[in-house]
Amino acid sequence: MADTDTRPSPAALLDRANREGRGRLKIFIGAAPGVGKTWSMLDDGHREWAKGVDVLAAVIETHGRAETEAKLAGLPLLPRKPVLYKNRALTEMDLDALLARRPTLALIDELAHTNAEGGRHEKRWQDVAEVLAAGINVYTTLNIQHIETLNETVARITGVRVRETVPDQVLELADEIELIDLPPDELLERLKAGKIYPQDQAARALTSFFVKGNLTALRELAMRTAADRVDAQLREHMAANAIEGPWPTQERILVCLNDSPAAREAIRVAKRSADRARADWIAVNVTSARQNDLGEAQRDRISTALRLAERLGAEVATLEAENDTASAILSYARARNVRRIIVGYPRRRPWFTRWLQEDVVQNLMRGAGSFEITVASQPDERLASERPRLTLTPPSLRGIAEAIGITLLANLAATLADRLFPVASLSVIFMTAVVIVASRQGNLPAILASILGFFSYDFFFVEPRWTFTITDRGEVLTLCLFLVASLITGNLAARLRQRVRVQTEIADRTNKLYDFSRKVAAAAQRDDLIWAVVSHVAVSLRCESILLMPDTSETLQVVGGFPPEDRLEVRDQTAAQFAWDKGQPAGRGSDTLPTARWYFMPLKTNENRLGVLGIAFSNDGALTRLDQRLMDALNDQIVLALERLRLTEDLASTRLATETERLRTALLSSVSHDLRTPLVTIIGAAGSLTDPDDLPEASRLELAELIREEGERLDRYVQNLLDMTRLGHGALHPHLSAVDLAEVVGSARHRMRAILRLHPLTTDLPQPLPQVQADPVLLEQVLFNIIDNAAKYAPEGSEITLSAKTNGTLLTLTIADSGPGIPPEDRDRIFEMFFRVESGDRQRAGTGLGLAICKGLIEAMGGSIRAEATWPNGTGTRIVITLQILIAAQT
Repeated sequence: MADTDTRPSPAALLDRANREGRGRLKIFIGAAPGVGKTWSMLDDGHREWAKGVDVLAAVIETHGRAETEAKLAGLPLLPRKPVLYKNRALTEMDLDALLARRPTLALIDELAHTNAEGGRHEKRWQDVAEVLAAGINVYTTLNIQHIETLNETVARITGVRVRETVPDQVLELADEIELIDLPPDELLERLKAGKIYPQDQAARALTSFFVKGNLTALRELAMRTAADRVDAQLREHMAANAIEGPWPTQERILVCLNDSPAAREAIRVAKRSADRARADWIAVNVTSARQNDLGEAQRDRISTALRLAERLGAEVATLEAENDTASAILSYARARNVRRIIVGYPRRRPWFTRWLQEDVVQNLMRGAGSFEITVASQPDERLASERPRLTLTPPSLRGIAEAIGITLLANLAATLADRLFPVASLSVIFMTAVVIVASRQGNLPAILASILGFFSYDFFFVEPRWTFTITDRGEVLTLCLFLVASLITGNLAARLRQRVRVQTEIADRTNKLYDFSRKVAAAAQRDDLIWAVVSHVAVSLRCESILLMPDTSETLQVVGGFPPEDRLEVRDQTAAQFAWDKGQPAGRGSDTLPTARWYFMPLKTNENRLGVLGIAFSNDGALTRLDQRLMDALNDQIVLALERLRLTEDLASTRLATETERLRTALLSSVSHDLRTPLVTIIGAAGSLTDPDDLPEASRLELAELIREEGERLDRYVQNLLDMTRLGHGALHPHLSAVDLAEVVGSARHRMRAILRLHPLTTDLPQPLPQVQADPVLLEQVLFNIIDNAAKYAPEGSEITLSAKTNGTLLTLTIADSGPGIPPEDRDRIFEMFFRVESGDRQRAGTGLGLAICKGLIEAMGGSIRAEATWPNGTGTRIVITLQILIAAQT
């Protein structure tokens, strides 16, 4: 039963190969500041220097401690690199100078240090990783509170949370870890003597971090961390050198869980043993094809035992084995360097069924070797209630009928073969029948077919026929071999069938996960995603499902169910609320409110709670171990989908708020600047007209004209704002009719006579000009806005041209100027609201709404509008409008 594979672990060899050419890392780890990590590192550095090793003190933090500064004397120092950070002069390790110097050994203090901004790496441990990759050995120091996974634990112990941490993977890079230990009393004496911090700082530390209870707990934590790393290095060494375990080093306990009634007792024994030995413990369940023969009660017993072990703090693992369960357990135990294996006393089985099932306990005993095997028995009252019974699932009536039927067919085939083409042995036909039964119905029907085939072959085809008497000794051997071969072949075929079933179930779960991920990825709306979640969970687990999410008042509400469900009973609602509040499963099959009908699982990320998913089985069943694994995978997919939807909704809300704020800012800017300017001009001119001093008549007329022009300008701004509001709300409906373009152009020219004083407008309208389908008032407003915009940006005295031409059923109207032009990337954006305002105050006066209104009006009339450059060099702007020609007018 022992594992005969003595080859080194490929993973361990690959890890060793990856370390080739890399520098060696040694970490001096301590429980608290002041225990002497830096001093010990420098002491080791001096010893290496004395041996002739090229040692370089790359960065040493003495913190003003005289002992450390004295120990630093005599070692080559790397000058620090000055860094300016927030107007403060700092110094950091010069990484480039260290790599250029390439010493054999570099002393780099405080591995968890955060570098000042501007450096190559954010953290010093990243600098160390680069130094190691360059082939330079490194000695470094680290306090236990700076390890990422222990940071929270240290914060609970001391009440102080450090911000500088290193990932746990950094410890895995260490080739050697040296624990620098100092008893708490001695450390406190050093602190009081001012050897760690100045006196004022030491007084504060004595009342917070440096408390004897805290130091004792941190000391134990440091020892355990160092021991864990040393144990991991030992297991890596054993795997790389194909050394069979276990080695009697750190205690580790393995408990094997099966369908035995003593499984729970085995868990309790393992828990008590682990607590006494302060050791890690692992709960293992081995799945095999034989487990498909277990009844619901046995499967539930295994699931319950696994949940109990997980609740008590065990590391839970699931192994797969073809047949030899004991061998799989022993191989796993050797890989984890387990010393003690605990297994529950097996279920009692009738003697005539024991040969059908593997006796795991006996096989463990045979292959134990250096392992310590403990068998946990069930309590006496349960032993008394256990009676020997057949534990294999009895074959179904269909299986029995099929075994009999196929055997009869094999008998008929053998009879025909014996008469038509005599063969040496007809037993192969019956063996084929056994294989067919095994592949279709399983092991027990195959055994039945083997026995029926044995007697049929004896009765019908062995001389003397039609009797069970055998006269030829050779036939006896043939029959015995036939029976043995049939049993073995049928057993192998049945196992293959079971394996195919297991693989089919695995493929089915994989397909379900794939289908679910595809559905949730395609769901763009919240309701679609909720329906995809509840329907897929219900179909995958053959159960009812329900999804609850919080409303604005953080009260859970049912948002979806399959079959549709909108309310829960009080006990189920209480269980769902508990799962939401505590972030733990609740309801049926859990430790909280197990009388509820539903089993609820929280849907949460590391930072957010998203909802609660509930499932219920119609027959009051519970999740099996395989279903639990599928549910965990679905849970992760659901959380990712809900988080994606939440982020999408948040992004949409943010975009809407940003756009609203942008428009509000632009509008306020327009009102405060572009609308206020005409008002100020009008008020000033009106004040001058009311001045009691006599004004020349020409000045009065000039002021009156200025008031009129600014009033018209203000009227245009207000009209643009109103038109834009009407367009945005869909309240503007053009009245389309046959329009003479020449009349519209003339009307617009008349309205703009004051604007066009410095910009002559040249028109080029072909004759006869067909009528277009448009609203004459709106079309005149469009021309007014475009020509007004051209007059603002074109040089004084430059010409504005308006031309038109026909192209089939379309008429193209072009307004061109000689202004500075529009960059190609902005030619579409000029039709957006307030685009000019976003460009800054350097532009001419205007709200930035004119062209946006033109686009809205033209599109409302069924046309289109675009901007182009007037000249090939990109200068000048040409606005091109396309309108539909009225067909009736054309004819």
